Amino acid sequence: MRRRPCPDFRFSGGVCRRGDAVVRVAFGGVIAGEMPVTAVAQDPSSAPVARPAAGPLPLRVAVPAAVAAGLVLLVAFPPYDWWVAAPVGVALLAAAAHRRRVRAGAGLGFLAGLALFAPLLEWTNLHTGMLPWVLLSLSQAAVVALLGAASAWVSPVVDRWRWAWPAVTGVLWVAQEALRSRAPFGGFPWGRLAFSQGDAPTLRLAAWGGAPLVTFAVAVAGGLVVAALWRPWRAGGARVRWAAVGPAVAAVAVLSVGWLVPVGVAGGGATVTVAVVQGNVPRLGLDFNAQRQAVLNNHVQATLDLAAQVAAGQRPQPDLVVWPENASDIDPLRSAAAGERIGVAAAAVRAPILVGAVLVGPGPGQSQNAGILWRPGAGPDLEQMYTKRHPVPFAEYVPLRDVARMVSKEVDRVRSDMVAGDRPGVVDAGAVTVGDVICFEVAYDGLVRDTVTGGAQLLVVQTNNATFDVAEARQQLAMVRVRAVEHGRASLMASTVGVSGFVGADGRVSDATGFNTRAVVSRQLRLGDGRTLATRVGVWPEVALVAVAVAVVAGAAVLRRRRSGAERSRVTVG
Repeated sequence: MRRRPCPDFRFSGGVCRRGDAVVRVAFGGVIAGEMPVTAVAQDPSSAPVARPAAGPLPLRVAVPAAVAAGLVLLVAFPPYDWWVAAPVGVALLAAAAHRRRVRAGAGLGFLAGLALFAPLLEWTNLHTGMLPWVLLSLSQAAVVALLGAASAWVSPVVDRWRWAWPAVTGVLWVAQEALRSRAPFGGFPWGRLAFSQGDAPTLRLAAWGGAPLVTFAVAVAGGLVVAALWRPWRAGGARVRWAAVGPAVAAVAVLSVGWLVPVGVAGGGATVTVAVVQGNVPRLGLDFNAQRQAVLNNHVQATLDLAAQVAAGQRPQPDLVVWPENASDIDPLRSAAAGERIGVAAAAVRAPILVGAVLVGPGPGQSQNAGILWRPGAGPDLEQMYTKRHPVPFAEYVPLRDVARMVSKEVDRVRSDMVAGDRPGVVDAGAVTVGDVICFEVAYDGLVRDTVTGGAQLLVVQTNNATFDVAEARQQLAMVRVRAVEHGRASLMASTVGVSGFVGADGRVSDATGFNTRAVVSRQLRLGDGRTLATRVGVWPEVALVAVAVAVVAGAAVLRRRRSGAERSRVTVG
């Protein structure tokens, strides 16, 4: 019979108990996530008494903390714009998942993701019904569930090296966003931490490492917050209290370090005057394109009004006029009447117009979402036409249509599938080379960067928010702010209904229009001809941070195996 590890004590689960005395028994070192323990002396009177190891937050606390994490993250984004809430939300989720089982961490992550994305994406159900909103929110929450599971899994790493908690939190968030930005069906990068930082100093970090570096900084700050507040620091004593204050001060420093990053137009070149025409639609909703002629007429008339103001000396002569996505849902290359109307507007304003148009073809049941440069007196320049490279799945095309129809026959409301373009949106308008992206494409790092490396001096986002609301429009404008700083380019967003406006290379918004109204805004912009560090390094900061995340997950597996081995080596009751 084996010798009892602690005579005169009751032994169970690796713990010796007698009255209030508790001793955890282990041989072979520290068990990750628990207090250092030693073998129990055979003489009960000499047995060391240790405090019970700290565990995860009680479930009754962790569940509300996870829900609160999502809601706190929500208010960091437009239309609320409380950017400082983002690291707090990160900290709440990290605390809720720490030291939990992986499945429990996944569940808590899912709750946080649902609390964030259900209200953040509420605009998707305004005119399309509940199903797209529910499915999209659930799919995004599922990826945040993986983040919660990973946070629980890497707990041994954090417990062994407490100083690593902020960095671990940062790389896990970057990895989560990298996955959401790519899968499924090309991903959906909405709700990235970087897109909540429009008014924060952290936005300036985009000039060094793009959106991934901004996300990393915000998540590191959140990791510092949870490291400062985690329960073991409350043990007391001046030394421990200072150990809690240090991470809190560091969190403030991380959020402020962006002030040291210089931002502005990269290179700096000539100036041009650009006008944005927001023609508005007869009514919001999916049937806005049933009023296709009225929408086209609105944009033509607004441009003619602009031309009259220019002729009267009330506005400067524009070098370029930008119309939004869906300004002409009548194919102007096939409809002579539509093409003639656009030509009249271009001739009147004496400037090329970048027209957002829906084109029929190239095949039956297909269409294209395009930006066409329409030159005064010359008509459409098909050599300077951009076709949207990332059509929105289930909105602009339906993947696996037969399977999707079994889920909902609503997919047949998408009558034609938009065909993706195959080259970056670099449009030479003469006075300026434009980097054009259409609508949701602004959320994708590579699609915007390709235009800058292709020679774009000015970034243009053509969008149609008529099927959504002002919250969606402002969330999209926040993405334009990140891109402007990231690439050192003056930028603009042109919307059918709002919000349209200009964004400086420092991220500041100018001349923002109202929502659901007709407006024309114009501004002189300085063109960029250089490249920021973020433009030069491209995807590599994200790759490096994701690689570190993978290494941390693998390291946690090693520590977990060692812990399992230590537990198997415990002396058990014979």
